[in-house]
Amino acid sequence: MIELKNVYKTFIQKDNEVQALKNINLKVETGDIFGVIGFSGAGKSTLIRLVNLLEQPTKGEVIVGGQSLLDLNSKQLRTAKKQIGMVFQHFNLLESKSVFDNIAIPLILQKRKKGEIRKRVMELLEFVGLADKEKAYPNELSGGQKQRVGIARALATNPSVLLCDEATSALDPQTTRSILRLLKRINEEYNITVMIITHEMAVIQEICNKVAVMEQGEIIEQGTVLDVFSNPAHHTTKSFVSTIVQHDLPASMKGKYKNEPGSRLVKLEFLGSEMAQPFLFELVTRFGVSPRILFANTVEIQEHLISTMTVTLSGEDEQIITALSYLKEQGIQVKEVAE
Repeated sequence: MIELKNVYKTFIQKDNEVQALKNINLKVETGDIFGVIGFSGAGKSTLIRLVNLLEQPTKGEVIVGGQSLLDLNSKQLRTAKKQIGMVFQHFNLLESKSVFDNIAIPLILQKRKKGEIRKRVMELLEFVGLADKEKAYPNELSGGQKQRVGIARALATNPSVLLCDEATSALDPQTTRSILRLLKRINEEYNITVMIITHEMAVIQEICNKVAVMEQGEIIEQGTVLDVFSNPAHHTTKSFVSTIVQHDLPASMKGKYKNEPGSRLVKLEFLGSEMAQPFLFELVTRFGVSPRILFANTVEIQEHLISTMTVTLSGEDEQIITALSYLKEQGIQVKEVAE
């Protein structure tokens, strides 16, 4: 559905070149809710603006719906862009226009008939839960309601792709959850591919099935949300994941138990299916190793449970080594806890 191939973007600022994106390779499949996360300045907003050519890449290829957008003439590009809706962080509503008129703008620009416009706008107002706000103006709406208007406007032309640039960052947590539920419903009921830019890992956790992590204009890690959350490789990814999957002991506890005689301090990570296995009981009865749980946490990602546990294992060295081998055979990741 969306593919970026070897994409670079360079800005010229006061005779200096600023490389915003470097060798971006990204593929979003039809039906995905694909999240792109990174700290401020990572290049994620520039990336999403390339998908509908609000920004032109300096080099590389942008493919949407099987078409290379850079190969299209002006008329073909206008047609292609009708399939790409966009939702903005600060809503971008016209304050002098009613809710109805704001949603109708894309249809008016396409010179649709008045009856067709009214039917579509009222259908969208119902869908986003604002059927009673047809005649209201933006200054009469809450932040969440404004964003719902922005989403309805983005859906007006029946796009196949919906781009969301920090669509929830200006909203409170409760409103954010309601907007995310709406985006998931759009994906499921309208079969629209959604691409979300965010700096909040909770947004990725809530609705995305795939994620790419950006740093300094590059994609440093990408994959399914489950894979990235359960086994982050890059330190920046680990930093984001740690806001959701918390598993670190305080430094004072690490120091206390790290060098405890006759024991080993380890971190265990596993998917929910392993939770049914009484592996700690097995360590005691089969291997003569005594486990002590110092920390445990479980989160749900894409209907899968990811659990982490930090334990000390006490016993003879040979018993502990055998016990650790058993844990690995059960599909449990075993990591030595560093200082």
